[in-house]
Amino acid sequence: MRTNASLFTRRAMLSNTARAAVGLLACSSLAPLFAAQEKRRFKIGACDWSIGKMCSPDAMKVAKEIGLDGVQVSLGNVKNNMHLRTKEVQQQYKDAASQNGVEIASLAIGEMNSVPYKSDPRTIEWVSDSVDVMQALGVKVCLLAFFGKGDLRDDKAGIDEVVKRLKDVAPRAEKAGVILAIESYLNADQHMDIIQRVGSPAVQVYYDVCNSTDRGYDIYKEIRQLGKLICEFHAKENGCLLGKGPVDFKKVREAMDDISYTGWIQIEGAVPKGSPMLESYVTNCKFLRGIFSSNA
Repeated sequence: MRTNASLFTRRAMLSNTARAAVGLLACSSLAPLFAAQEKRRFKIGACDWSIGKMCSPDAMKVAKEIGLDGVQVSLGNVKNNMHLRTKEVQQQYKDAASQNGVEIASLAIGEMNSVPYKSDPRTIEWVSDSVDVMQALGVKVCLLAFFGKGDLRDDKAGIDEVVKRLKDVAPRAEKAGVILAIESYLNADQHMDIIQRVGSPAVQVYYDVCNSTDRGYDIYKEIRQLGKLICEFHAKENGCLLGKGPVDFKKVREAMDDISYTGWIQIEGAVPKGSPMLESYVTNCKFLRGIFSSNA
């Protein structure tokens, strides 16, 4: 004889079993999607200034033509008052990305090559505001450029000021879950010293394999040395296609594998003299996809 309690227990058990079965079916149907996403360790993009569309949402259309996953976009310049800080321009970029099926990969403040972070007070606001822009666009990295007038080599006072300014803004970036990325001609040890002095995981290194090769650094060793301090990469050659210059991208891939790097690789430069940009970038994109495919 079955009591009400036993009936209740049996019904509850069957109900739980049914829910578990539905859950397993759902997980099973979604598993390929998650597996595919997990497999795809690398995304290939390009800098908006390298594809002839600096500070323009039209960069998304060009990225689609090339076959890229996304674009590293400029915060702006002095002339347009860092226009990506406005909601209207942000929406233009979001719309362009959606329409063309590509992503806004990361930000860059290239104007700091002419208006140095180490000395010009305007840059303090730019870097601080980039935190809000990253959140608005759903990106995690903003490249802070230190070339030209902003070069930090042999400039102790300049480095000290950069450390001071980064210390001030880093807690805000850390709270927002975004990264301020130093790209410079400094070597791995010097970058690590700056990061250690700032003392925040929100400050990391943007690693350009060509710049560091040109400086004579052992990039394969440096990538492994910096490890998780590298947040994003530039794949670049000066005056030639990727794979045709001094950078051995297969060895770069091996070094990335050793540090378990996942994420964006942005193509910069890599156009032979007299060659069309679009044709060169289609070739560069195909080359990188061969080296950085999931099965490579």
